[in-house]
Amino acid sequence: IRLPPANKSLAQRYHLQLFPSVILNGTNERNKMDTFITTNCFTPLCAGGRGKDGAPIITFPEYSGFGDLVAEDFQNVVTYLTSIPSLDVASIGFVIIIDRRRDKWSSVKASLTRIGAFPGNLQLVLVLRPSRFFQRAIADIGMKLHRDDFKMKVPIVMLNSLSDLYGYVDKGQLTCELGGNLDYCHSQWIHRRTAIENFAVTVKTTAQMLQKFGIDLAETELPNDVQCTKDLLTTHTEKHDKLKVGLCFSVNIILLNLASYNGLLVLMTENAFEQFWSKHHLKLEQCLQFRHFEHDFREVRMFLLTRTWSCEMNGSLSDAYQESLEKAQLHALHGDQLIQSNHYSVDSIRPKCVELRRICDDFTNEAQKKYDVLSKSRQIHKGIDKVNQWCESGVYLLASQAVDKCQSQEGAEAALQDIEKFLETAKENQLSDLKNIHNQYELANVQKALKRLDDVQEMFEKRQVSLKKLSAKQTRPVQPVAPRPESSPKQAVDVLIMGFINLSALTNTTKGLLCNCCVLTDPVFFLPRHIMNELIETERLYVEELQSIMEGYAAELDNTELSPLIPAALENKKDVLFGNLPEIYEFHNRTFFKELENCMERPELVGTCFLKRKEELQIYEKYCQNKPRSEALWRQCGDSLFFQECQKKLDHKLSLDAYLLKPVQRITKYQLMVKEMLKCSKNQEGTAELEEALATMLDIIKSVNDSMHQIAITGFEGNLSELGKLLMQGSFNVWTDHKKGHSKVKDLARFKPMQRHLFLYNKMLLFCKKREETTDGHEKPSASYSFKHSLKMSAVGITENVKGDIKKFEVWYNGREEVYIIQAPSMDVKNMWVSEIRKVLTGQLEACRGMQCVGILSIGIFIPPSQLPHWTPGHSPDASQNGDVNVKRGGRLVFGNTYLTRWYSPHIPVLLSSPPVLSLHLPSSMHQSPHVPLRSA
Repeated sequence: IRLPPANKSLAQRYHLQLFPSVILNGTNERNKMDTFITTNCFTPLCAGGRGKDGAPIITFPEYSGFGDLVAEDFQNVVTYLTSIPSLDVASIGFVIIIDRRRDKWSSVKASLTRIGAFPGNLQLVLVLRPSRFFQRAIADIGMKLHRDDFKMKVPIVMLNSLSDLYGYVDKGQLTCELGGNLDYCHSQWIHRRTAIENFAVTVKTTAQMLQKFGIDLAETELPNDVQCTKDLLTTHTEKHDKLKVGLCFSVNIILLNLASYNGLLVLMTENAFEQFWSKHHLKLEQCLQFRHFEHDFREVRMFLLTRTWSCEMNGSLSDAYQESLEKAQLHALHGDQLIQSNHYSVDSIRPKCVELRRICDDFTNEAQKKYDVLSKSRQIHKGIDKVNQWCESGVYLLASQAVDKCQSQEGAEAALQDIEKFLETAKENQLSDLKNIHNQYELANVQKALKRLDDVQEMFEKRQVSLKKLSAKQTRPVQPVAPRPESSPKQAVDVLIMGFINLSALTNTTKGLLCNCCVLTDPVFFLPRHIMNELIETERLYVEELQSIMEGYAAELDNTELSPLIPAALENKKDVLFGNLPEIYEFHNRTFFKELENCMERPELVGTCFLKRKEELQIYEKYCQNKPRSEALWRQCGDSLFFQECQKKLDHKLSLDAYLLKPVQRITKYQLMVKEMLKCSKNQEGTAELEEALATMLDIIKSVNDSMHQIAITGFEGNLSELGKLLMQGSFNVWTDHKKGHSKVKDLARFKPMQRHLFLYNKMLLFCKKREETTDGHEKPSASYSFKHSLKMSAVGITENVKGDIKKFEVWYNGREEVYIIQAPSMDVKNMWVSEIRKVLTGQLEACRGMQCVGILSIGIFIPPSQLPHWTPGHSPDASQNGDVNVKRGGRLVFGNTYLTRWYSPHIPVLLSSPPVLSLHLPSSMHQSPHVPLRSA
């Protein structure tokens, strides 16, 4: 017997078999029915008999007081009996047997009337009519007269005797009271039903325990680290063991009384539950394996990445590097095993295995490259040593050849042969190979050694030419003369040796040059630590440049010695020329530079540094706003002798205006550095802060850019600083439509757009006209914006979509008395403007918290009942053709294109649906009211 569970998905998940709802409704109702059945003479029977087609049989035995039964009690008993068969059996239909052989027609009539409200599916009603002659006649007449009154949709068969009954129901399906041989004991049946009901309650309690435990397991999020995963696995295992012990205890108690339900309990507790627990336990174990895999992956990856580009390898991989490489390869194989074991995180494991193998290949390739570089370096040093030794030997040979011996033909030929033999040794020692290496490696030592080699070879060539001439001509005999001291080669040898010593000293730097060359092209420069180093170094240089400007230019304006050189246009305009540059210098020198230096060892924290100082970085907005005035002043006096003298003292190659541009360049440089840092720090610690820092810096740059446009607004009589923050600015095509205007103006407005530059503030929307004035045929450096009119945001509404052009949207004022159709240059621009206007209007709604006697049901604004005015059904405020609601007495709340249909207050409408809120308009009196708390629906 199955019960459709309240949560069908959970029941299907755990395959729990439950019992009928009538049994599980509660012990009080069950006890009430048991008491009624056992204490009253009327005992309808559901003995288990079946009709010829398997339909269950319910027997109503003779009972003289049947007409006096309480209808509710009768209905409870019959409902209880119909819930006993299974749903499949009950769907066939019930066969009702009413035994009234010793009763009257009135009892028959009362029984059939009661059966008319039978709660189950009826198939057939069999009535054993009264056996007495007079009552039988009355029963026949009564059936003919009252058959339609019984509201029966099934046949009612009046039987004269038990033999007629056997024609419809087999005797084996009837109890002994009806002449059958079905073994049935009513007291034993009640005892069994009581046991079954107790069992059902236990099963329901157990099922609820299993469902609660299953929901807890299913809704638990898997942890992101190893230790938390271990703790979760231990906790769930303990809960499972504890619950299983409780289930086994309940089963043992029930089996003492109901051994026949052993199979059901085993199925429920062992099969379905254990299958679910096995799957959950397997998932937790796989999660633990995956977290171990991730942890080892991060360690191996970081080790290899930080050492792939290291220059510390000496020709071969050390044990530590080789061990890490083998560990990475084994870790990749472990990932392959997890994938083959049908791990649930295959999509996360496979990319990591691919990355590990790629890193191993990169590591091996880079190690091979380093090995090749070092081999070449070693070859270079050996070549340089050979060149030096050969040159030294060659110089010694030339110096040892006595001039007097070379005067004879034989002596000249002998010296020439010595030189030729020595030159042959150059080929044997492969000294020419050093030239080939030199073509690949531009190193100072190689250049010097090759220069040395060329010089010595040139010396030998000259000596060869001289000796050949001496050996070829006939010379007269000469008297041998002792050589003069000057002819001694000692001086030349000393000089050459000194040259060799210098060359040897230079060769000691070869490794350093090689390393430096490698470092310059090393991709490790682009890792976070090196990006951080570049950020700090450029910040240091930036601070030094600001300091030089402040000390070399700004301070010199107060120097009395240079006062004659100061141009008249610059007097008392120091703040105009430099703006708030002193404030910027103090901030970077005392605060920001030091905080960046603290992030050197942990580059991932640099995002926090920018977020912490985002308010201070707003000082650049003031500097950029003053920049046009500064540039105009510089154009007047930039060629003065004062600035030339200051530039000369500072030894600056660039003039002051180039240095005054540094802050503008620096504030834009920060977002580039943060972006590069973010590229190297994906899915690592500090990534979220870096993303937020990048958004912050872009927002600062946008604010600076917007402020440059704001200062060009002319003709506005108010104070722009009182309008709140400048949110957006841009140029648009604008059409106007005024209800109170002339109809021709409306028609013309549709076809003639105006070019307007819009400025969106928190409190006001400005419409300006852009003017680009020219002087001497040249356009001004910046345009100006002539103010035309404005709209207070407290009285503005918006329609996001306008028919005919997806780039258009409407801004309307005072209940559509003024409508402005705005066409953006692109959909992206339109979406950004609509989003910002929506935020402003939503913020106005939030600002209305605390206002008295008003409320919005859809977002949960609390309305005190005592403050709600009476509302007459059928009365609603006026509405425009587009559905926009105009409130005559009070404010207006507009929700996109969905408008209000029911009103509870003359001040603010109450919305029945919940689309996005776009505009809230309140009477001025309500702005002064105390706030009413808003509560989220």
